[in-house]
Amino acid sequence: MSRNIDTVNTYLDGFRKNDHDQILSCLTDDIEWTVFGAFHLTGKDAYDKAIDGPPELIDPPHLEVVRMVEQGDVVMAELVGTVERVAGGEIRMSMAEVFVMRDGKIAERRAWVIELKENDYR
Repeated sequence: MSRNIDTVNTYLDGFRKNDHDQILSCLTDDIEWTVFGAFHLTGKDAYDKAIDGPPELIDPPHLEVVRMVEQGDVVMAELVGTVERVAGGEIRMSMAEVFVMRDGKIAERRAWVIELKENDYR
């Protein structure tokens, strides 16, 4: 595995454990994070505050990598996941993630998150 894939796997493992230090260790100081349709932020401080997600959800999420590919300094991952709701039940998600790497760290994360309400594709 490449250094970039190792970093992304360490990052995802940090999210699975809700380990802020592990997550932040994988990022550049000027990290940019965009979840399309939801938010855009810049910098480790802003990122740290957003890791836990909205208060109506219970951390950590369950994330599984479907596939991951790398081209140059870009790693793309397809993920599926679930997260529990404070009010009960869970959210099922399909995600596409683009990680732009710099010197073995994540400099930009671009995410598309789709809630699945009926089955694995809808």
